[in-house]
Amino acid sequence: MKQKVDSSAFWEKMRFKYKLSFLDENTLSEVFSLKVSPLSASLFLGAFAIVMIVLTSVVIVQTPIHNYLPGYLDDETRGQLLANGLRTEALEEAIRVQEGYLNNINALLDGTSEITPMPTLDTIKVQVEELKKSEMLTEFVRTYEEEEKFSLHAPVLSLSLPEDQMFYKPVHGYVSSHFDLKEKHFGIDVAAKAKESVLATMSGTVIFAGFEATGGYMIGVQHPNGVISLYKHNAVLLKKQGETVNAGEAIAIVGNTGTLSTGTHLHFELWNKGKALNPEEFITF
Repeated sequence: MKQKVDSSAFWEKMRFKYKLSFLDENTLSEVFSLKVSPLSASLFLGAFAIVMIVLTSVVIVQTPIHNYLPGYLDDETRGQLLANGLRTEALEEAIRVQEGYLNNINALLDGTSEITPMPTLDTIKVQVEELKKSEMLTEFVRTYEEEEKFSLHAPVLSLSLPEDQMFYKPVHGYVSSHFDLKEKHFGIDVAAKAKESVLATMSGTVIFAGFEATGGYMIGVQHPNGVISLYKHNAVLLKKQGETVNAGEAIAIVGNTGTLSTGTHLHFELWNKGKALNPEEFITF
């Protein structure tokens, strides 16, 4: 009985209306009045809070604001962030490589310091890059096999070049390993000093310039009459793919890169229409 009386008294207090008056400060006359009960005030504040929560939720869900809240990133946004991160990392890596390249060029020009190795790339990146280069070389060889019926054991061909055409010696040094088709050694190894310039044997266009696992930093030049020259195990490449070079122009720096290199030297190859040529038959070393 007592609980029922207390409950009735509580609801009477909640429904009891209070007069809220607004007075003019100067004349103290009533400007506006409002009768409000605790119950109606509570209901109004509750409804206002619910409306604000709903509106806030709609704004968060329907606008990009939700991307700034933990756990709300969608797959597309995550992909964009990942791609931007990879681009940033690639740009930083390119800057480091470019700085190393410029430092080596400065060292060559002033002759006061040693050439430093190019910045080490991330292992996964190197594997991917080597795979791409290997695929390029494989495609290059496959094209020659199909179009020129390429045979590694075919006899050496003679070149039909103009009488005034000459080959520049690609590097100063001595031949440490000779051309040998039977051993599948399709060029010669020329031992040379570090920092020695590698010269284009004839004028032409660079068709390959990059890193290959076994050949290291290598560059290939397409010359007239189907002649291609390859220069492997370089320390620095001075030309890029697509650039034209003149006979005797420096295109690389002698180095010791690649898994097949055992010392500072240049591995030099000559090819004519898919056939390996002995460089010593055309150039005096």
